[in-house]
Amino acid sequence: MEALSYKTVSASKETVNKGWVLIDAEDQILGRLSSQVAYILRGKNKTNFTPHTDTGDNVIIINADKVKLTGKKITDKEYVRYTGHPGGQRFATPKELLNRKPTEVVRLAVNGMLPKNKLGNALKKNVYIYAGAEHPHAAQQPKEIKINTTK
Repeated sequence: MEALSYKTVSASKETVNKGWVLIDAEDQILGRLSSQVAYILRGKNKTNFTPHTDTGDNVIIINADKVKLTGKKITDKEYVRYTGHPGGQRFATPKELLNRKPTEVVRLAVNGMLPKNKLGNALKKNVYIYAGAEHPHAAQQPKEIKINTTK
């Protein structure tokens, strides 16, 4: 046998072709939407997926303020953050967060499903979240994806 007939090709920053994807979050369940967005950001939906490289697409999420949470999570779930000062622990429910910062709930959910390393930090820059139906990325000609169309 002279050589292998197949070789595993590892994608690199130069060989990856990144596209743009548009997702409408209106009436979508937060966790299911976030897991699909994280899947696309990682590039796991592509044939040239490489675990240590950013092979995913750029994702635009519109209508993030109209996302749904199931059960009593809208009032019972708590987001905890810390200001860095003594007694600076702050709590917020998704309802309060949606009123104050409409895109923050989706951002936190997507970020929680990405790796906690340098690659994850780079992937977080590839998602663009907007509260309304308007977005400034029309020049990139994003293709619209329907997520969770089956109920």
